[in-house]
Amino acid sequence: MNKPLRRIAIFCGLLVLALLIRDNWLQYLKADQLRTDPANRRVAIERYANPRGDIIVDGNPITGSVEAKSGDFKYKRTYKNGAMWAPITGYSSQAYGSNMLEGVEDGILTGTDDKLFFRNTLDMITGKPKQGGNVVTTLNSAAQKAAFDGLKAQGGKGAVVALEPSTGKILALASYPSYDPSSIAGGSDGTTWTSLTKDKAEPMLNRALRETYPPGSTFKVVTAAAALENGLYKSADEPTNSPLPWIMPGTTTPLKNEGNIQCKNVSLREALRLSCNSVFGKVGADLGNDKMLAEAKKFGFDSEQFTPIRSSASAFSDNMNKSQTALSSIGQYNTAATPLQMAMVASAVANDGKLMKPYMVDELESSNLDPVEKTQPEEMSRPLSPANAQILQDMMETVVKQGTGTKAQIPGVTVGGKTGTAQHGVANSANPYAWFVSFAKMPDGSSPVAVAVVIEDESANRDDISGGGLAAPIAKNVMEAVIQSKK
Repeated sequence: MNKPLRRIAIFCGLLVLALLIRDNWLQYLKADQLRTDPANRRVAIERYANPRGDIIVDGNPITGSVEAKSGDFKYKRTYKNGAMWAPITGYSSQAYGSNMLEGVEDGILTGTDDKLFFRNTLDMITGKPKQGGNVVTTLNSAAQKAAFDGLKAQGGKGAVVALEPSTGKILALASYPSYDPSSIAGGSDGTTWTSLTKDKAEPMLNRALRETYPPGSTFKVVTAAAALENGLYKSADEPTNSPLPWIMPGTTTPLKNEGNIQCKNVSLREALRLSCNSVFGKVGADLGNDKMLAEAKKFGFDSEQFTPIRSSASAFSDNMNKSQTALSSIGQYNTAATPLQMAMVASAVANDGKLMKPYMVDELESSNLDPVEKTQPEEMSRPLSPANAQILQDMMETVVKQGTGTKAQIPGVTVGGKTGTAQHGVANSANPYAWFVSFAKMPDGSSPVAVAVVIEDESANRDDISGGGLAAPIAKNVMEAVIQSKK
């Protein structure tokens, strides 16, 4: 071969080599990035080429799929009682992606998760189209309806979370106001999306998991736990040596109680029943920031929770002086909690001091209903010894029997609870938040449900806002729904 031909051959060989390198780079190194690129229309078309799997509650699907009337996406997501279930399902939108369970378990629902490899391989061999799997939840439909209907009837904003204390199963998770995910499932629902995202009431905010509120007096349950666990008091009924007024350390300011309640030197039980700020503020200051923070962390504060939907971290501050610690110990100052967090507090007390990790997905299924993955209950921490938990249970039961939580009483069932009315706004200028945390105990000693309710009603008469008045009746209805469903 003469020199010119040899040069041409070498050049062509280099071009072929470059082409092979480029081809392999695209197929192997860049494949995942290109496959998940939002600009890759083919991926989106494939995503909606088959019906998604379903999200299941009590054996019934609360989602569905219908053929789209136009466009190159074949199927569109639908929801049953969408507004009620939105904090759990989230949305799956042809235009805006997905969130909540629709987002976290997208691989299972679309059939692309590696857990479905065996099922997908069989379907490929038999020629069946790829199908999504199902997400079986722990939710209780009766409890969820009681929670959502209660919030809706109240008419303001709020959230409810109910847990099964012995396992950590989430039985109800409601947020209000809400929205119907079906209304934004299509590719041309931009007007609805804009309306929802600009709505000042924030209907798309998951208040149960993503909003933190000052927990007010419901946090006194944590403070009481810290007092018992650290040996500050040995029982519920010994005097607390609390003066009235009690002056916050380093200040000349008394920590005031509501109205004219008699909190001088009362016991922990009486202090919880009356909701004495002075007593629990003093407990927090006496224990100090480090011990209070350690106890709060045992209940889950300062950590995000994954249910598997992410829940915002609740907060109890570090490096506070005694006065700040006192205010934080009655659920004010910098203390902030999600409704999930306060349901975890009630759940740990009800479960004899053992806090179980909260979760809402019981099982993942393939398209032919074969189990793919099963969630096992997992102990998260031990905020209380069994003996101290039982003391605190008894104290909370007194609150419902003859304290501020009487509206949560259920005939034939022992109920423990704690009310809270948390300050809101600069210098407490806005309407306060109404809280109630509770648990139900059956005659055999088992506790099927713990609940947290928060209400924020900007239009209500300020004097009418209380945890016992607004939140406790909702908690009662949710607990009754769970108890009835187990009969």
